[in-house]
Amino acid sequence: MAHPHIKAIENMDAASWIGIIDESKTTYVRDNLDIHLHESQLKLLKQVKKHEKPHHKKIRIKQYEKAEKTDLFKLHEELYLKSYRKLAKKGLIEIDEEPENGLPYDCSLTDKGIETLEEISRLESEWEDFIGINDADRDAFKRLALNSFEISYNHKKKLDFIF
Repeated sequence: MAHPHIKAIENMDAASWIGIIDESKTTYVRDNLDIHLHESQLKLLKQVKKHEKPHHKKIRIKQYEKAEKTDLFKLHEELYLKSYRKLAKKGLIEIDEEPENGLPYDCSLTDKGIETLEEISRLESEWEDFIGINDADRDAFKRLALNSFEISYNHKKKLDFIF
């Protein structure tokens, strides 16, 4: 007997399919990862890697310098720092709360964090094999990503994304 959700999935729109695919990948990684991480922690760990790059760090410093330090801004800053502290508690990152670069704090990956990101990457590749992604699928996904990335990029740019 076929799974009861197959008919429903066949009739969904593309946005729903993308959500199912993303949830499947994240679930596969979380279920097979050697360390317990919440979905938001997976994303945040990847952000730390991105923010370590000199180009991204330079942009964050520039955005922070010109940002209006309102109460709401300070609240967001504290919420992000709280999330980063949870990764630090797991030994995945180090937080410098008094960096000399002008930011209120800065994060860097530990060896354990680098190893965990490598494991995540390996598990994501395993997941691709498991669900049967082929070269044609990769080309289609690449085309969709290239057609859609500017939406989130421009949004983050408009908000002077710092954290």
